[in-house]
Amino acid sequence: MSNVFSFTGTVGRDAEVRYTPSGLAILNVTVANNIGFGDKQQTLWVRVALFGKRAEGGLQNYLKKGQQVFVSGELTQNEYKANDGTMKTSLELNANIIDLLGKRNDASQGQQAYQASDRQPSAPQGGSHDNFDAPYDDDIPF
Repeated sequence: MSNVFSFTGTVGRDAEVRYTPSGLAILNVTVANNIGFGDKQQTLWVRVALFGKRAEGGLQNYLKKGQQVFVSGELTQNEYKANDGTMKTSLELNANIIDLLGKRNDASQGQQAYQASDRQPSAPQGGSHDNFDAPYDDDIPF
């Protein structure tokens, strides 16, 4: 990969899976990323594509409008002619990683994180302090 672009954003519309004539699966989803602050804030829309076996999995069922995601991959910018004759540009990302973050805006939809990446999930770090249900001592000085 010649460049890596990683960001978090919100899925703008439900993901779709389509197949090329040769049978290659392509998952397409559009993700919004807010950049800037205050009056200068704007939304950057990125078209994300995931290819092959990872696109055929169940990820499509989780990438619904409003879902927060982390996306990483190779970014390209394409120019095209709009229907009104003006030249437009679009950002497209060939994704290597798509991770779900938290829950969708729809509170009735509880879900576990689904990872579409080649990397293995990392093991929890730390020692015996990983048990967050343990009672706390009252004599901690801070």
